[in-house]
Amino acid sequence: MNSDISHIKYPADIPARRFYRRLLDPLIVICLLYLITILAGKEFSANHVVLAVLAFFISSTVFGWADPWCDASQSNSWALGKSIFLAWSFAVALLVFFAYVAGLFLLFTYTEILIWLLVTPLTLLSGQLLLQKAGASMRKTGVRSVVLVGVNELSVQLAGRINESPDLRMEVSGFFDDRDESRQPDDKKMPLLGGMADIPAYVRTHNINTIFISQPISAQPRIRKLLNELQDTTASIYFLPDIYVFDLIQARFDSVAGLPVVAICESPFTGINSMVKRASDIVLASIIQIMLLPVMLGIAMAIKMNSPGPVIFKQRRYGLDGEEIIVYKFRSMTVCEDGARVVQATKGDQRITKIGAFLRKTSLDELPQFFNVLQGRMSIVGPRPHAVAHNELYRKQIKGYMLRHKVRPGITGWAQVNGFRGETNTLDKMEARIAYDLDYLKRWSLALDLWIILRTFKVVLMRDNAY
Repeated sequence: MNSDISHIKYPADIPARRFYRRLLDPLIVICLLYLITILAGKEFSANHVVLAVLAFFISSTVFGWADPWCDASQSNSWALGKSIFLAWSFAVALLVFFAYVAGLFLLFTYTEILIWLLVTPLTLLSGQLLLQKAGASMRKTGVRSVVLVGVNELSVQLAGRINESPDLRMEVSGFFDDRDESRQPDDKKMPLLGGMADIPAYVRTHNINTIFISQPISAQPRIRKLLNELQDTTASIYFLPDIYVFDLIQARFDSVAGLPVVAICESPFTGINSMVKRASDIVLASIIQIMLLPVMLGIAMAIKMNSPGPVIFKQRRYGLDGEEIIVYKFRSMTVCEDGARVVQATKGDQRITKIGAFLRKTSLDELPQFFNVLQGRMSIVGPRPHAVAHNELYRKQIKGYMLRHKVRPGITGWAQVNGFRGETNTLDKMEARIAYDLDYLKRWSLALDLWIILRTFKVVLMRDNAY
């Protein structure tokens, strides 16, 4: 049973701290960039805007991922400042890398850059301390009392998270359950305030503000009776649905045409995430194509001189939503297989050309796929696309195989940087690769994409499992 609620997204319940680090902090970053540019007597040009957009998305992602403010309310100013500085340093390292590749730091002098990099964490710390003071004054009033109906893994986990999150301004009063403590799960025994029949009186007597009901569908008659009895109270009532028996992918609560729905299996690239993913693909793919154009022309000439046949190998693969796409690669073999049966390349394969062996070892044969990225067929990071013949084989043998097609396939992926690059000659290896692909869908963030790209360089240099 997968009852972890940490990855469930609740669009309407965003604590001020999370809002601050994902939106206000990045805005502070780019406002300081703008201010320093103007004070230096320069015009804020289109190139400055590109740098500001990079700074916003990188800092927003890193701050949300690293979460230097997770225990801000319990930390002293020194510890908080240290956490913010470390998170900002990581964001700066990523920003410097991409800005250097794009030539954007040539817009500034070293003095201006240094001022921006040093002033920003101090400003972020000052803003966070002000937020703490405002939050502390707010927490003195308006604390909502909470009871939970049903003792199970999900309700106990929720109670723990409420106690650990003062920004929610909630206080757990206790649990109600018709089962006594002897019938509760051994590792989830909780003292009870009473049974379900005792809830209405307790709510009225103790002025309870919020009730969370965590009961199975089989308890529907008792729940309906409870709701009827609670109609003469002002308590807010929430359900913790027992959907967590499923292996959730990007689960969240949403609405369609005004009707509430629960997403159990969804792509991570919806809404703003889709825009962030596509924008980062276009920017990075364009930069890489411009930088590597001479290399690609040299490879094309070498292939043409080394063996007869086309320079570019085109193969049908499954793309987004399982639709067929054409994927480009530099031809590295004497054959161009794309039929009902495709034999994977193996170590010492006689079909691989001399130049092809080098291209496959260094992954240079994948470079034409950046054109696929610009076309919108692929992404820089995502599950690697398999030949159609392999898809038809493995979709019947591996549970959840086709879920990897809920996102665009990638040039590199989470599986590839975790040791599953190249040939997968056994079912166990393919199952492990698919497990990493699905894990990527659950965990996606822009920071994870950047981390995979950086790790890809290391994997390619080590030249493991590629032939």
